Amino acid sequence: MADLFSTTVPLLVRFTDGRTDVMVECLRHAAGLVYFRPFWDRLPLQDGIRFVAGEVRGEGPWKVGDVVVTVLGCQGTNPEQAAEYAEWQIYREQFGDSYPDTKALRQFAREAGHFD
Repeated sequence: MADLFSTTVPLLVRFTDGRTDVMVECLRHAAGLVYFRPFWDRLPLQDGIRFVAGEVRGEGPWKVGDVVVTVLGCQGTNPEQAAEYAEWQIYREQFGDSYPDTKALRQFAREAGHFD
């Protein structure tokens, strides 16, 4: 079974209305999951860090509440999202070893109101 919370491939969150978000970080939450969008550190916390309520089901793709989480496709499948992720990777490399660890990411999510 592929574990959503330990996978290292880029992921895409697809909402029922057709909107999508690229997911660059994912944290387990007692009531679902918290995910981070590209450039989350430059966005208002509520825009960059989001919560999805619901049981996490599946082995990839995964279903969480009303959203589906899939592996991000290539330029041919998801061109805009793949480009966004590529830009994020270049930006992320600038952090080097100073990129926040899981504990720090959880604190940012807490500041965004997603954890008590």
